[in-house]
Amino acid sequence: MEVKLLSGALGAEIKGIDLTDISDENFNKINNLLLEHKVIFFRDQPITKEQQIALAEKFGPLETHAYVKGLENYPEIVRIIKGKEEKNQWGENWHSDVSYNSKPTKAVILKSIKIPPVGGDTCFSNMELAWETLDPKIQEKIKDKKAIHSSLGAEFFIDNYKYMEGNEKRNYDSYSNEHPIVRTHPETGKKILYVNWTYTKQIIGLDKEESDQILKEIFEHQARLDLTCRFNWTENAVAIWDNRSVIHYAIADFFPGRGLGYERIMDRIAIEGDHPQ
Repeated sequence: MEVKLLSGALGAEIKGIDLTDISDENFNKINNLLLEHKVIFFRDQPITKEQQIALAEKFGPLETHAYVKGLENYPEIVRIIKGKEEKNQWGENWHSDVSYNSKPTKAVILKSIKIPPVGGDTCFSNMELAWETLDPKIQEKIKDKKAIHSSLGAEFFIDNYKYMEGNEKRNYDSYSNEHPIVRTHPETGKKILYVNWTYTKQIIGLDKEESDQILKEIFEHQARLDLTCRFNWTENAVAIWDNRSVIHYAIADFFPGRGLGYERIMDRIAIEGDHPQ
């Protein structure tokens, strides 16, 4: 097995592991790598939908998205499609997947199907390091507080994305949940700064003006480049990230003469998490 670190903060590209091997021994290797590096990448993995699901099920129960329809016969798989003519893509801006759920996503397995020749990288930021390096004055202010996370409603996930289809069986209204701003990782015991620019709306117990100011400072801190890594996709690459410990950002750098004019297609499976503590 070969492990190539992507940055000093997090991320590793792994060679020599077979993702179709779902034995306990192989899964333990994968999970240990995930806990160590927060996000791990595997290239040249032409796994089938069934194999992707089988791997995801080793991590726990699978989610279906509240608002977006999964593939026919594979409701757990959300196919993320950016059309040739589209300049934006699903997952723009820093976020932790479905942090608005009462039990937010534990981990995500994302497989690339079709990739533009340039553009569409994904950035990840380490929220354990973000907590460790946060201004102590802000740490003291927020350490025992909770924040409100909003789902933003179905339109946020489908209206600006021509090829993303809504889930007709679900309520399209927005909903919210409260979570600790500093959560503890259930497997490692590490402290995690658990807010994000997209879904976190207010710190409970502070007036809106103070809450907005503190969140603004936190969001800027979370986006510090020294806390991040960046992955350049190729077809049949697989990323697995610990959604409890990282936030991520799908970069929509699709401009004429470069990334614009090409499709970007990904298959996403999410594993259900626990109630943040």
